[in-house]
Amino acid sequence: MRETPRSQGTAGDARMEPPQPRLGRALAHTTGASGSGTPHRSDGRPPQTPRGARQTGPAGRLGTTPPVPRRPASLLSAWLPALYAVVFAVITWQVAADGPLRSLDERVELRIVGRGPWTLTGLLADLGSMGVALPVLGAAIAYAVCRGRRAEALYAALAMAAVPALVAPLKALIDRQGPLTGATGFYPSGHTATAMVAYCGAAMLITPYLRRGWAMPVAVALTLATSIGLVLRGYHWPLDVIGSWCLCGLLLSVNSIRTRRSSSKTPTG
Repeated sequence: MRETPRSQGTAGDARMEPPQPRLGRALAHTTGASGSGTPHRSDGRPPQTPRGARQTGPAGRLGTTPPVPRRPASLLSAWLPALYAVVFAVITWQVAADGPLRSLDERVELRIVGRGPWTLTGLLADLGSMGVALPVLGAAIAYAVCRGRRAEALYAALAMAAVPALVAPLKALIDRQGPLTGATGFYPSGHTATAMVAYCGAAMLITPYLRRGWAMPVAVALTLATSIGLVLRGYHWPLDVIGSWCLCGLLLSVNSIRTRRSSSKTPTG
């Protein structure tokens, strides 16, 4: 076949023709161009901007930013125990000084005492007894020891041992009379303290090994059920229970801080 000869341009003609942009490649990789999909230059080198110096992520994705520093968890750990301590101090002062908060507390109790099924409220109150709460904590401690968390198990046991060491002197010092009896020594509530430290302490030990975090909500529900049973049955005033919440919240917060510190020092395999 006969080929059509290409036209031969002169050197002068080439200089007169302006350069044409290559729309197929260069503009397609320009930053911000439609369909580019990447901020990098067409020659493979990163642009001279801070964004181009980003490191790739674990999956090799481009544009991954370095880890952003978060607010330290110690900030929450610092003010929460302080809050428990302040509220407990205010309640204790009001109960001991026969303040207006104590008067309101007694009026509320006399209105609600005896409400609810008698047998059910008795069963709820018994959830805070040593015979019920301690075996739950003991089982969790044994499980934690078997899993190698001896320090955490020790902290939970010490928190439980601190309950009678703190509650008994406070009962003798405040010497508050009970709702339906002439006996004294009802503030703070020992059953509430036992339930809260035992159930919540057990939840703290077993939660790391659960797929879902149901243990702590169950522990809080058991503590609330114990408190409701004690108040409705007439075993304690409401402030007796709330004071125990604050005191044991302080204990559990300290226990949680120690547990986190112990876990951070444990080498990971």
